[in-house]
Amino acid sequence: MQNSVSKSTETVMTPANIITMVRICLVPVFVAAIISPWPEWIGFADLDVWKSWIAAAIFVVISCTDWLDGYLARKRNEVTDFGKFMDPLADKILVTAALLVLIELGAIPSWVVLVIVAREFIVSGVRMVAASKGEVIAASWYGKFKTVFQMVAIVLFVVKESPVWEGAPFGLYAGLYVLSWLVMGVALVLTVVSMVDYISKARHLIGFKPKGSRDGASSAEPALAVRVIDAAKERGLRIAAAESCTGGLVSAALTDVPGASESVWGGVVSYANDVKHAVLGVSEDLLSDCGAVSEQVACAMADGARAALGADIAVSVTGIAGPGGAVPGKPVGTVWVGASSAAGAHARLHHFEGDRESVRRQSVDAALQALLDEMERTE
Repeated sequence: MQNSVSKSTETVMTPANIITMVRICLVPVFVAAIISPWPEWIGFADLDVWKSWIAAAIFVVISCTDWLDGYLARKRNEVTDFGKFMDPLADKILVTAALLVLIELGAIPSWVVLVIVAREFIVSGVRMVAASKGEVIAASWYGKFKTVFQMVAIVLFVVKESPVWEGAPFGLYAGLYVLSWLVMGVALVLTVVSMVDYISKARHLIGFKPKGSRDGASSAEPALAVRVIDAAKERGLRIAAAESCTGGLVSAALTDVPGASESVWGGVVSYANDVKHAVLGVSEDLLSDCGAVSEQVACAMADGARAALGADIAVSVTGIAGPGGAVPGKPVGTVWVGASSAAGAHARLHHFEGDRESVRRQSVDAALQALLDEMERTE
């Protein structure tokens, strides 16, 4: 199971990634189409009045490839680390290039671009801090709508600069002018709101709030559970859990969050091996050969929960919480946390310290983080 996932994430030259790279390469084409006197170069000077419209059409085509590469990556099970890095970068290059061109044309003031670019620097910095600490900050719908409104506003501003409007009725041009600024205003508001939302989610990473503190709670569990539910809602995903040593604590943490019923599809407490086999479909040979606390069983549990409960993503926990149960090579605190999605199944080994309660709580936190990571990985 692990090998199939690794193969999809290590391949770089996938159709989705190729489209992403083509999108970046087309940015200079858009810039040249709007600012260079290319109609004169090809001997069709009459096209000059339509130059802005042609550039806007090129921008729209480039923007639409953003949806296409994401669709292909998910459809073909080819979500890669390279794609997750380059896809948002391609969008930022396109938007930044377009905004700089509009400044050069005198269509928008520089402060608009400063707000948008500053937001990207700040959010990118927060992402780097989160990545360095092994955390994933789930993107919100604010960010997605921000990008859409920015791109629509850019198209309107590009079209607004066309010489075609010189002979048009004043009211028509005035309407386009007002519409352009209304859309850009919404884009700027969403730009700031999405930045504040991102910083709020990462405040424990940048010193504003201790990690996991929420209404006086000392564990990371409540805050992580809220982030998991928010991320699942934003993506429209159904999540599930298969638990052994945690005995239902992962499901309890998720369902403690108000509104969890929109995303939590169910959970299976498979404390006994018979339940792992009968309910989750873990083969008896696998349980006998590898043991219940193993990578293979953790993956099979996650796969079984996803299939049995009809979920998009499932997490599994199997381990030795103590005080007894240790075997050679598997001391107390040995916990495997698995995750299953359309991209495949994989599991991670943890060695937790502390008493039984501490090991179980740490296992819950690891399972919630695994759900967050899997949602990010399968985007």
